[in-house]
Amino acid sequence: MNPGTCRDAGGGLQAHRRHRLFWPVLLAGLAASSAWAGTTGRIAGRILDAKKQPLPGVTVAMIGVQLGAITDENGQFTILNIPSGTYSVRAALLGYRAITTTNLLVSADETTRLDLVLQEEAVQLQEVVVSAKRPVVEIHRTSTVAIVPREQIQKLPVQELQDVVNLQAGVVDGHFRGGRQDEVQYQVDGLSTNNAYDNSNSVRVDRSLLQEVQVVSGTFDAEYGQAMSGVVNAVLRRGGDKFQWDGEALLGGYYYSTSSRGQEYLFDPVSQRNFELTASGPTGLPKTTFLANVNRHFTGGAYYYERRFTPAPVGDGSPQAKVAAPDGDGAKDPLTDSQEWSGVIKLSTKVAGKEFTYQALANALEGHNIAWINHLVPDGATHQRSLSVVHGVGFTHTLSPKAYYQIDLRQNYYDFRDMAFDDVNDPRYAEYGPLNHLEGYENNSNVQGVDLSRFRLTTNAFLAKGTFVEQRSQTQQVKLGLEYQAPKITAGLPEKLVAGVTGGTGAYGVNVASNPVSEGLPVFFSGYAQDESEWNQFMLRVGARFDWFDARSSLPSDLANPANSIPGVPQSTPKATSNKLNVSPRLGVSYPVAPNAAIYFSYGHFYQYPPMQNLFVNSNYAVLSDLQAADDVQRNGILGNPDLRAQKTVQYQIGVKQAITTDFGLDFSTFYKDIRDLLGTEFVTTYNNAQYVRWTNVDFGSVIGLTLSLNQRALGPFAITADYTWQHAIGNSSDPDETLNRAAAGQDPLPRQIPFNWDQRHTFNLTVSGGTPHGFSGSGVLRFASGQPYTPLLDNSTPLMANTARKPTGTVVDLRLEHPVMFWGLASSAFARVFNLFDERFFNGFVFPSSGSPDYSRFDDPSQQAILADPTRYFEPRRIEVGVALRRAAP
Repeated sequence: MNPGTCRDAGGGLQAHRRHRLFWPVLLAGLAASSAWAGTTGRIAGRILDAKKQPLPGVTVAMIGVQLGAITDENGQFTILNIPSGTYSVRAALLGYRAITTTNLLVSADETTRLDLVLQEEAVQLQEVVVSAKRPVVEIHRTSTVAIVPREQIQKLPVQELQDVVNLQAGVVDGHFRGGRQDEVQYQVDGLSTNNAYDNSNSVRVDRSLLQEVQVVSGTFDAEYGQAMSGVVNAVLRRGGDKFQWDGEALLGGYYYSTSSRGQEYLFDPVSQRNFELTASGPTGLPKTTFLANVNRHFTGGAYYYERRFTPAPVGDGSPQAKVAAPDGDGAKDPLTDSQEWSGVIKLSTKVAGKEFTYQALANALEGHNIAWINHLVPDGATHQRSLSVVHGVGFTHTLSPKAYYQIDLRQNYYDFRDMAFDDVNDPRYAEYGPLNHLEGYENNSNVQGVDLSRFRLTTNAFLAKGTFVEQRSQTQQVKLGLEYQAPKITAGLPEKLVAGVTGGTGAYGVNVASNPVSEGLPVFFSGYAQDESEWNQFMLRVGARFDWFDARSSLPSDLANPANSIPGVPQSTPKATSNKLNVSPRLGVSYPVAPNAAIYFSYGHFYQYPPMQNLFVNSNYAVLSDLQAADDVQRNGILGNPDLRAQKTVQYQIGVKQAITTDFGLDFSTFYKDIRDLLGTEFVTTYNNAQYVRWTNVDFGSVIGLTLSLNQRALGPFAITADYTWQHAIGNSSDPDETLNRAAAGQDPLPRQIPFNWDQRHTFNLTVSGGTPHGFSGSGVLRFASGQPYTPLLDNSTPLMANTARKPTGTVVDLRLEHPVMFWGLASSAFARVFNLFDERFFNGFVFPSSGSPDYSRFDDPSQQAILADPTRYFEPRRIEVGVALRRAAP
């Protein structure tokens, strides 16, 4: 029995009983106060007469949607549980002229204000129609939240969710305000899509599916957990009462000069292909609508391999024989490529204040990511396949105009494979042998053999989540919620391939050896309470969250004798991991200092459990049974630790927002993050003075910074947004295994404060969009980044203090142009996109540590020459795409 992944019989039985008894308690709690958050918003306002007196009894109805309200004695109204989107709202009262407000944008978890004045009329006159303008800044927000609606996404040169996220203030290559990449929670329609194995986003969401994207880069409310740096909520489109469909097709390829990148340029105008079709509308069943999407995506990389050799040996089987008689066909194809199918289906039924939904989001991807060292024998590399399915059912029950609850049950399934051949006994493994090179030939690139590495990961998580929402008054909303998550994680394969002498034959070959498979069955349970109140324009958001975690595993009781292999010392027994409970207070305030300006402050504690791979992978301490003092500390790798604590960040933020004019606003904020209990490594000494390494909560860091966002909604035909981020992110290690790597390199492993690898001090994003209603339109995005740190070399082998030098600055420009056309009799548009317009070669990528440049090294040795021959060290070159977008709605 594996002590790192399983408990003893008594502990396992107790865990099973707790798990079995937990379900009735959970479901009872969900029935009392459940729902998912992050998909709907609300409209609130006040209606007055011409004398500025409140008008009670005004009917406020959303056109085309079965939602509305009636104003109270103070003229106030609130409409809850509105799906994200753009709406028309009609306000009417007998004896007054009706007003219809169009283009009213509602965002998830946000309040859209609608204050109106109705004019008395003696006779029936034509109603007034006005177009709403969203405030250029939301002065009631208590934190930094970027909301990108569908209309804006469609204009940007982006293809998927992550492209939108990386354009927001405070985000640097997926790092939010100086945190590690795995400190962000990604959600689709309010539920997490993070893979518990490594805390990465498990689904790719195409821009055609997005109704709205919310990026919270500052502190966030108590309803969000398992994140320390930020939250991304992608709200998907949904079906309506009228049938409509739209589609898009594009083709493209890379275009760059051969002299700038060191490899022969091969133009392929169809290396990028994307075909997408979406349909929505009524299903034919009563009160039931649907949305269906299918996407086929082909991607080919910019740099090419040359199939000079096959993996099979020739002659005497030596690399010399391969080089003397190349047996490849000389074909040239991209080093990286992928083929993807993705799609979404959403069904919704509304009956008498109740809504039932089903949603499924799937991605199936297959491709190659061939390292440059294999560019002469590409068929020897592994290929990757993944399948991701996120699906589930939801139920919404509107109890009254001021209260509702929802229940959501979801399954997140992810399967990933990375291997050359599926069958470990495939005869080609033995025939080809391991990858091999001829010393000095083509910078030691491989010329024969096959990659023997094999990996498979499967995560299957069940989620149950809910929230009860009550609008106690127009100025107070209370939200309560529960969440349960039970992921099953299986990493690795039961066998592995090793090259060596085959037992009994004396011949060198490829052998199949046993390999431990890592499994985990942890349980997460969370709950929160949150109150949002307003007094005389003073906004207060206060909440608290609890997170309970049980790894349901065990560890040796005495880490100094982990495998009971040292005689005469205390013996270890399996000890159950402890349950972890963390409580997180959250506070946000916003105080208006002028009609269009406010000061805001927010504070919170944020906990996140480390990726499950660090708990369960290589967590069988029995591998230490023959550990001796003379052994290399790296021999057994880093052992998993199922008893890891949650990582913790305390964040503070203060800022000011002001609408300088009705179309120009700014948002300035400063922030500080104190980061503790980060994942790192520790050296454990046994009773026989041997050492091994395991994961633990030992790393730390801090971040200080500021962001400035400017939004110019209309300047003639143009709209401009710009944001600037300055930050200083430091800590004792950028990667959890950095301490071990320093020790292995003979460097001082003791903690020290240095800039993180992603400590990009200056980041500037500028977006300009514009055009005419029936002519050309377009947008351009400029991204500027100062250099991230690197460790310089004094000579060919002596590094200076870590991360004390800076890479060069970089600037990248992307464009999108569009023009209406008639295509097959449909009102459509033709568009073109250009990424990296000026073909910049560098944007915070690889540099030689001896020179700080990606183009040359100060030292002339084989390792440097091999890097100089590798064009993949450069930033992705210019890519040009053209396409057509079709749209048709039923009359």
